Amino acid sequence: MDQKHAIIKGAFILTLTGFATRFIGFFYRIFLSQSFGEESVGLYQLIFPVYALCFSLCCAGIETAVARNVAASSSLGDKKRAVIFLYCGLFLSFLPSCIMMLLMQKEADFIASFFLGEPRCAPLLIIISYAMPFAAVHSCICGYYIGLKKTRIPAISQLVEQIARVCSVFFLYRYFMERSLSAGISLAAVGLVMGEIFSSLFSLHAFRKEKRQTLLPASAVLPQKPGSWRTGMRGILQTSLPLTGNRVLLNILQSTEAVSIPAKLQIFGFSVSDSLSIYGVLTGMALPCILFPSAITNSISTMLLPAVAEIQAGGSIKKLREVIRKVFFCCFALGLACCFAFLLFGQLAGELLFHSQMAGQFIITLAWICPFLYTNSTLLSVINGLGKANISFLLNTAGLLLRIASVFFMIPLSGIRGYLWGLLISQGTVFLLCLMYLGLYIASICKKENRGVK
Repeated sequence: MDQKHAIIKGAFILTLTGFATRFIGFFYRIFLSQSFGEESVGLYQLIFPVYALCFSLCCAGIETAVARNVAASSSLGDKKRAVIFLYCGLFLSFLPSCIMMLLMQKEADFIASFFLGEPRCAPLLIIISYAMPFAAVHSCICGYYIGLKKTRIPAISQLVEQIARVCSVFFLYRYFMERSLSAGISLAAVGLVMGEIFSSLFSLHAFRKEKRQTLLPASAVLPQKPGSWRTGMRGILQTSLPLTGNRVLLNILQSTEAVSIPAKLQIFGFSVSDSLSIYGVLTGMALPCILFPSAITNSISTMLLPAVAEIQAGGSIKKLREVIRKVFFCCFALGLACCFAFLLFGQLAGELLFHSQMAGQFIITLAWICPFLYTNSTLLSVINGLGKANISFLLNTAGLLLRIASVFFMIPLSGIRGYLWGLLISQGTVFLLCLMYLGLYIASICKKENRGVK
């Protein structure tokens, strides 16, 4: 299968699954807002920056490193080495994730009170900490299959995670209500853990089954010479350390942004309850609605990273230029179409889906970021696929700094609308910077090739 068809097939599978999981997630968010209230949803959303930061420390960079190294080994036909990269990734992420779980439980009160500014988040942090080891296993196996361009397992595991999360929360809520017990938003945190447990167990089962059938027996991999394992560890660490450092710094900035929004809304004049409700509507209702079509672009982005890595290894600048051009125009066109759709029907969607006029107003304002948001994810994936993680980090940082500036300077003056327009400015800036960098990169490669011909 050639490069183009591999990307299309993988993106198609991930897109179908992405739409399915987001469709389920849509009704799940409606269920949460109606069952627990906007303020409780705001509390639940407030813990995700901490979870994302901890995940970045333990897993995110290693998942990408596994995908990139497995893709390189697969292109050379070395299945044995690809499996070694997976085992090295599992070792390097599972142990730190267990340590992180214990630290989150021990410091939950401190994190909730002094970092999040909301002591009520402490029990939620303790619950979601149990998801960390399972998330490590799940992410590494998904990275392995993405590197092989086999998206069926990552896609199904994503669907398993979402179904397990939603069903566990729904049945627990029914159980509590039938017995007249108090059912708080902590049930949603339990659902997150259940989702990671089931998805990791499914991923492990699928890998073991495929390894027995089509790959290698354990005895063919585990007794390798120490040099093979050192090479595997070195390959994962060399790729993952800069990625992990970048992800951690980005998540620190994102956490600062998320935590500061309710605080700055209070400076503008809202109460603690109202500020959490606004935050909950924005992050738990309006943004998921805007992000729903990005299931397509996220799938393309996932497939682009290993594909671009292989194109770069083959040295074909013509293929690279063709892939970037086609992906850019498709994603930008999708963003424009969604922008017009949200402008026309955003208010109706907010009131019909979430019974919230505020959600509809947010959706209309956020509609303008769609062309940039959907395209940026693919452009950044191309840059990561080229091995330029530091450039990707700098571009993301530039966008985040603009968003944080809007939180600190625009929200106190004009409320949440100041932040929404800050989002538009930041996405537009990242869009222009990505295009400039890729244009300069391709131009420099062409110049080198022309010199070589002469």
